[in-house]
Parts: sequence; C-alpha cells; structure tokens
Amino acid sequence: MRTLRLFLIPTVLFLLPGFTQAGWFWQNPLPQGNDLKAVDFVDADTGYLVGLAGTILRTTNGGASWTLQTSGTTEHLCGVSFANAMTGTAVGTAGIILRTLNEGTVWFPQTSGTGVTLRSVSFTDANTGTVVGDSGAILRTTDGGTTWSPQSSGTSRYLWAVFCVDSVISTAVGDSGTILRTTNGGTTWVAQTSGTTNPLTGVFFTDANTGTAVGWAGTILRTTDGGATWTPQTSGTPYSLWGVTFTSPNTGTVVGHNGYVLYTTDGGTTWTNQGVGGILLNGISFGDSTNGTVIGGNSIVRSTDGGLSWVPQSSGPSFNLRSVSFADSLHGIAVGGWESMGRIYYILRTTDGGETWIAQSGAGMYEPSLYGVCFPDANTGTAVGLAWGGPLTHGRAFTGSVIRTTDGGATWTSQFGEGWFKSVSFADVNIGTAVEYMGHIIHTTNGGTTWVNQPSGTWAMLNGVHQINANTTTAVGDSGIILRTTNGGAIWGRQVSGTTRMLNGVSFTDPNTGTVVGDSGTILRTTNGGTLWTTQLSGTLNRLNGVSFTDANTGTGVGDAGTILRTTNGGATWVLQWSLTRYNLLGVSFPYAHNGTTVGEIGTILKTTDGGASFVEETTVGQSVVRTVGRLKAIPNPFTSFATVPGHPFDRFALYDISGRRVGVYKGDRVGANLPAGVYFLRTTGGPSTPVRIVKVR
Repeated sequence: MRTLRLFLIPTVLFLLPGFTQAGWFWQNPLPQGNDLKAVDFVDADTGYLVGLAGTILRTTNGGASWTLQTSGTTEHLCGVSFANAMTGTAVGTAGIILRTLNEGTVWFPQTSGTGVTLRSVSFTDANTGTVVGDSGAILRTTDGGTTWSPQSSGTSRYLWAVFCVDSVISTAVGDSGTILRTTNGGTTWVAQTSGTTNPLTGVFFTDANTGTAVGWAGTILRTTDGGATWTPQTSGTPYSLWGVTFTSPNTGTVVGHNGYVLYTTDGGTTWTNQGVGGILLNGISFGDSTNGTVIGGNSIVRSTDGGLSWVPQSSGPSFNLRSVSFADSLHGIAVGGWESMGRIYYILRTTDGGETWIAQSGAGMYEPSLYGVCFPDANTGTAVGLAWGGPLTHGRAFTGSVIRTTDGGATWTSQFGEGWFKSVSFADVNIGTAVEYMGHIIHTTNGGTTWVNQPSGTWAMLNGVHQINANTTTAVGDSGIILRTTNGGAIWGRQVSGTTRMLNGVSFTDPNTGTVVGDSGTILRTTNGGTLWTTQLSGTLNRLNGVSFTDANTGTGVGDAGTILRTTNGGATWVLQWSLTRYNLLGVSFPYAHNGTTVGEIGTILKTTDGGASFVEETTVGQSVVRTVGRLKAIPNPFTSFATVPGHPFDRFALYDISGRRVGVYKGDRVGANLPAGVYFLRTTGGPSTPVRIVKVR
C-alpha cells in the first residue's frame, strides 16, 4: 500500500508563484556555498551560475543579489548557456541536460542519450546548440533539445569546453592539447594542431577566425585564421587556466587557479594579472564591454569597469564549522576553525535566528580550533577544542581549550584543561561535562570556575557527550564505546552498543530516551537509559556526525556528503532530506521541533523552519515501511485526454505552464483534464523540488 505525504523540498529564495520558502536554506556562505563551475550573462544585468549539487543561481541586477533556483537534480552542473534571457540549458554529471524556457522558473530534464559527464554547452540561438564532455562526447540539437544527436569527435579524450560562433562553426578543446573544429554544424569535426600536450579547458571566439584557448600550466593559445595555426602566448603564470572571454577582438580576460585574472587589451600580446586572491576560478562571462563576473569555489566576483578592478559579491567566512548550539529560535553560536581572508575566525554568533552571523574573537588563544559548543541559555555558553598553548612556532605541544562566556559571546574567558576536547554539554548554566580525544572527561558544577577530572576507564577517543541532568550523562566515541554515569560522573560505566564503529554524536530527551549516531550510517536507540541499544535503519552508509532530538519522537541527524536524516516516530523510520549541498555536515541543533540549524565544511550554515520537510512516499514491504524522497510520475506521458499519478488517485496536484503560471489543480486520477495541448509541469500542491514535465497532445 502506498500513501502520499505532502511536505516541501527546499526552494531557496526563488519559488513558483504562491509558494513560500521551505525545507533547508543557506545562511552562510551567501548566496550559497557550493562550488560554482560556469557562468553566463546575457546582458549587463541578467546572468546565471551553475555548480555542484544541482546549484543554479540567477541575477537580474548585475549580481547585487542572487536567487537560488530549483534545478530538480543533485547532479553536479558543469556548463550553462543562455540564448536569451528566457531560454537556457545547463549540463553536468551522469549525462544530465536541463532546459528552461522561462528564466529558470522551471528547469526540466532532457534526454541526452549518454551517462558521461557533460562539461560545456554553447547555444547560438534558442534552438541550436552543442554539448561536449568526457570520452570525446559531442551532442548537437537543432530543436532546443527536444532531441540530442551524438556526433563523431574522432577522439576518446575529455572535451572540456566548446564555443559556437554560429549555427555551423564551432570549436571544442580538451585533454592532451585537443582542438576540434567544425564548419558544417558538426557533420564533421577536424582535429587542429595546438602545439601543446597540456589539457585545454576554455575557449572563446570573437568571430569565425579570431579565438583564444586556455589550459593547464598557464597555457594560452591564439588564432586569427580559424585555427589553421595556433600561437602560444606568455601568460606569466604556471597555474592552470580555466576560463576565457573577450569583449572585443583585442580585449579579453582569462581566469584560473590561485585567483589569477589575466587581462589583455592587445589580443594577448601582453597579459596583466589582476588577481582576486587564492581562489580557484572556473569561469568568466561579460554581459557587455564593462560588466563581467568571475566565479570559482563558492565565490562570485564582479567588475563594472571592463575587468580593470574586481569586487566580491559573495560573503561569509569559509572555515570549517564543527558544532552549533541554539538556546532558542533566535540565539545561536557556531564554532570551528580555519584561516579565511587573512584573519582567524572560529566563533560565529547570531541573535536573529541566523539572518546575520557575526564573527567573534575567542579567548586570546593562539590559532584555536573549536570542536564543541553548548549554550544552555542565550547568554551563557562554553566552547571546547584544540589550541596551541605557546608561541607560534613549529613543534609545539597541544593544549586543550575550554572557553566560557556569560554575555552572549561578547567576551570569552579561558578555562584550560589538558587534551583535545571534542564535545561539551551542560544541563544548566553551572553543571556540564566535556570529553576528549584520549578518553579524558572533565566535569564542572560551577560554570567552569573549576573543572574536575573524572575516571572514564578508557583511552578511546570520545567524540560526543550529552549531560541530561545534574547526575545523568552519556558519552560516545571510538570502537562503539558508550559510557554512562548516573551519579554526576563519580562512576562511569560502559554500555553494550552492539557495534565497533566510531560513534560521533548523542542526544537524549530524558534520562531513558536517547539516540546515538556514527560511522557508516550507524544509528542506535535506547528507551531504557542504555541498558539496551537497538540498531535503526538509516538508509545511508555515510558517516553521521551529529544528532538533535527535541522530543522522544522528533529528531534530525546530519553527516558526510550533505546527509540529513529526519524522524518523527522515534527513529522507526528515517527520511533522507535534501540539504542543498554535498559538503560534510558536522553539527546540528534544533531548539524546537521544526526550527533547526546544521553546520559543516567551508562555513556551511543551513537553516530550516519547517523541519527540513521533504516530499515523501511510503511503501509497505512485508512488515516494514520504507520511506523515500519521492519523484512524481504521470502516465501516460504524453497523453491526449488526461494523465494519472500512480498510487495517488485522490491527492491533489498543481500544473504549471512553461511561463511558470499555475493553470490548475487536479486530482491524481484526472491530471490535465480540460487543458489545451501543450507542455506542463506537475507538482504536489505543497511543491516538491523536482517538477515533472508532461505533454498533452491533440
């Protein structure tokens, strides 16, 4: 039996008419944190970016603000091309091709006929385009992607970039100095002599004859005769170059590793570096002669003077965040450690639910790296971790750090304990416990004025701790270890976990009811204080790093590769949610059932105010209920009269036309009835992230 559950998969900052922000959304970095791979501007104001984990961004004000669009995929997107402001195509891993006809209001998949990574796309008008990718793949369309036809490239090498001058003349570049040229729309592709064996990763032509190709080891090649000859130019850098564009035959910009932005006004006879810092830059696009955008990593950099100067548009620190604690829906602290833009940030504070995060200084530590934090109220909190205890020289001994604030993080006081502390938990403002890398446990009953060593009985690394009340605490760590005290730490006893896997996080809602997460998707549950731990099915093999429960039934776990799992029945079932990223998530805090924050690598901060809800389908298999993130399906498709949604005849679904306008709401047994012939997009009335393209024919 299958039943429909209507939740929302996130559509951050950009939604179809009538939808509200839902699921998980970015709070740091902004506008988002995934690596960006390609950029295309159609004019000075309107541009699109694509990147990892299905990321698509749009601006209509030259990048003053960016809107995250719903791509409907978690595949990495590597290339994007817009024929005009409305019509565009994005390509990426697993042969994915996405198409929009309405400025990205709806992106729908097209059939590529291949499973290789597609790395670049170029359209000369709304209908005519070429895609290149791995294993020498070249695809061509003349009908806007309704059909994609493979073409013979004559090579099995990776093709990294393609540029189409018009509907018949195109150039593709790739590994081992490969350059291919067609003058007949791809009926034949002819290899040209590049004079290099370095991979070529970018290409741009200002007309049929004049073009520039760039690649590894600072390679820049120039042609003025359509590629009959390619002449090397001096880039002045050994770093790989990935993107190139020209605003006139002589004025151009090249970008690459280590933040290199090379600029020429003489057709490349000389190149001048106008670097933007140590960023790996992947792409560049100018909407006109003065307005250009460079992307790389999660950074967006803008020029309004033709490339003479560049200003960052993205914001937020990018060090790893390892732990987060919210005392209520507004007040939270995230901690970690990394060097960003020449400064060391390791504590971030919000007083508005994450709308803004402010970097705070620590307790005067040398290069601190914090791993755990706990705030029992809005003002009082403790953070723990690893810090250097001496001068900034090599060969230093480690000294564990414990720091304390009573004014919401405005000031921090050092409370030192030996070791490398991984986690801290307080039952109230005074009573707390911290655990350490070598099995060390320290305990305080006076807010950290004094910390007392407690015998743990183990040398195993302890990764997580939860102080449930003044007397009862559970700690977890290496080799499946679970330690428990019910007398304030005077005695710690080992419990039988039933696993030898690393355990990383623990959350209790009362002295009896708790959940532990760990490596390889491990989830353990107890309802009797740990006398018995039961394994739960997580549905993932990714390492789980943190868990937060707000009551006995409602909890969220986070882990590697952007994993977020949610349960509302005490872990009987766990639902995989879409986190917007594949970065490792390292910590999570839910002060209330629907209000939560997770943090992770490269400064990732994600927020939800609806429990991170997903569109979920339940399928009963024997005695078990399997819950999966659902993708709608309509049959038949195409249809002449109406379509049906299998298994959901009485649920309601919304249909949108290609302009993004909702044209009706239909029961699952008569979708599209009474509509004229055309292309439509099907969604639940709650709006899952992946619209389904359906076609009604006469």
